[in-house]
Amino acid sequence: MRFASYNVEWFDALFDDEGQLLRDDTWSRRRDVTRAAQIAALGRVFQTLDADAVMVIEAPDTGTRRSTVRALEGFAQTFGLRARRAVIGFANDTQQEIALMYDPDVLEAQHDPMGAIEGVPRFDGIFHIDLDVDARQDHITFSKPPLELAVRLANGRALRLIGAHLKSKAPYGATTPDEVMRLSIANRRKQLAQAIWLRQRIEGHLAAGDSLILLGDLNDGPGLDEYENLFGRSSVEILLGETSGPCLFDPHVEQALSRRFSAPPTSARFHIAHEQRYLQALLDYVMVSPDLAALSPSWRIWHPFDDPECWRTPALQAALLEASDHFPVTMDIVL
Repeated sequence: MRFASYNVEWFDALFDDEGQLLRDDTWSRRRDVTRAAQIAALGRVFQTLDADAVMVIEAPDTGTRRSTVRALEGFAQTFGLRARRAVIGFANDTQQEIALMYDPDVLEAQHDPMGAIEGVPRFDGIFHIDLDVDARQDHITFSKPPLELAVRLANGRALRLIGAHLKSKAPYGATTPDEVMRLSIANRRKQLAQAIWLRQRIEGHLAAGDSLILLGDLNDGPGLDEYENLFGRSSVEILLGETSGPCLFDPHVEQALSRRFSAPPTSARFHIAHEQRYLQALLDYVMVSPDLAALSPSWRIWHPFDDPECWRTPALQAALLEASDHFPVTMDIVL
């Protein structure tokens, strides 16, 4: 089976309120890419992935007039995808939902949020934690509540899937160096709190012996910025867990941690206009519980320049670059 995580930049802007694709020459929300070009590129990428399940980060919006499920299932029908059913969890106010597209011939998935368990609130609730050691509880919420899914494969095997999109650390709106520092630290504090909250839920699943897959854009990675030293560890390391207990596993994290003097793997590529360059980072992950890691899965980042097959296939390489500022991450596993 193939599981994928894919952050699609401004997927919502490619649909009208009825969930129909806007295949025209109007500019998309992506830089220098039309809506028709981005849609065609996404169709090619999804077809090439041919995944059994895709956790879509920044999926189309759900609201009073728009429907994530309607849009994604229409997209799947347009391009003949096996992953033709869609499910979401708690809708949010950001126009960037978290959704799973899946092949109903291979698995069934339903939103199955865990209630408050041993002090861990539901993901649409409020998490209380002292972020700045001032003896006062801070109130943490998710702008994009993680998607918790109960999955049953056609052979009867049960899995738990969690799709996550943690808060960005970027200091949006800051105009001076002091503002950049203050906002960066505040954003990292909140992101770490979200990671701690999510890790507590993960520990509950591991203690129960659940087969668990965490997929998504965590907006963080080991050694990604200078503020990590201030807090001692990244959100990704928190989510993986301490070595003294059961840990999740993703080989790309291990590679990033071990490659202090060489380039780590990357899954996203952003244009920095004022510096006239591109920034690359490892932000997207597929983490698995120990029982699944023991089955020797195979991971892959579909990077247009670093993945040999993508590099050798010009049409796919171009599609990956036009489709999004993130690249898909897949995990192949025999279940």
